Amino acid sequence: MSGPSVAVIDIGSNSIKILVADRDKSDVLNARHYRTIDARIGAGISHAEPRLSEDGMARGVEAVTSLLADASAHTPAKTILVATSAVRDARNGADFMARVLAATGHTIRLLSGDEEANLIGRGLTCDPALAHLRDFYVFDLGGGSLECLAFRDRRIEQAVSLQLGCVRLTEKFVTDASEPFTTNQAVAVATYTRDVIRRSGFAFALPPTAAAIGTGGTLTTVRTIAAARLNQTLAQTSAGLPLEELCALLDHLGTLPLADRRKIPGLPAARADVFPTALATMITVAEFGGFTGFENSLYNLRWGLAAEAME
Repeated sequence: MSGPSVAVIDIGSNSIKILVADRDKSDVLNARHYRTIDARIGAGISHAEPRLSEDGMARGVEAVTSLLADASAHTPAKTILVATSAVRDARNGADFMARVLAATGHTIRLLSGDEEANLIGRGLTCDPALAHLRDFYVFDLGGGSLECLAFRDRRIEQAVSLQLGCVRLTEKFVTDASEPFTTNQAVAVATYTRDVIRRSGFAFALPPTAAAIGTGGTLTTVRTIAAARLNQTLAQTSAGLPLEELCALLDHLGTLPLADRRKIPGLPAARADVFPTALATMITVAEFGGFTGFENSLYNLRWGLAAEAME
């Protein structure tokens, strides 16, 4: 029998997501419900004075309201709303939080970059598929930021939050997202990503056998595209994503204009404009860290928050 549940709504730059979770009699955290809405509230976050647009805030409030309705069907003992990079960096982030409060009666917990990274790390430790790992890296790519973590003996040794999100870098380096993703744009994204990681001081200092775990919508989308091609479900696809597979996918998608990318089965239309940049970023992380690929996990920030709430 399951115990009381907790609902977590994660308000990200590109998408807003809910997880309703509980613990079973073995104290294992389980998902009762999850859903993602691509609201893109973070458009414009690459600007020198980032602000959330009126349309973006309206989409955000609508998405949060819809996900709270999802949560109510499960009568959670606790409901948690958090916001990350887009709201954190926006000059009018407090205005958006006030609008959500007025519309729903719920306050938003604004996470710092360090809090976000550490909670993602905590979420990863809930993944039973990773229970055998002792030393591993975690990379979580969102719309506004990239969280990089290093675990030694299952404890966080390093955790940094970098402004390398796919919405942010698309706005910075892609002049017209409706056109194919050019080689020059890929090189610019890769160069900038390497420079930011290098300047952050994040060190790839774990043993060479350490695995690289990738979370976030980008790698999950890679798997949904593969699932659509094979007429499988996401759960039936391999969580292992070799670097050459990511490179081949970018080589294919990069030649397509946005209208054609939006027709690819498994690629959400709302992500098609930023997806080439996201792939280029993750490929750069793998190459820079000397990884042959990533192991994809669906356990991330929301799981970490749920685990924290259930202590």
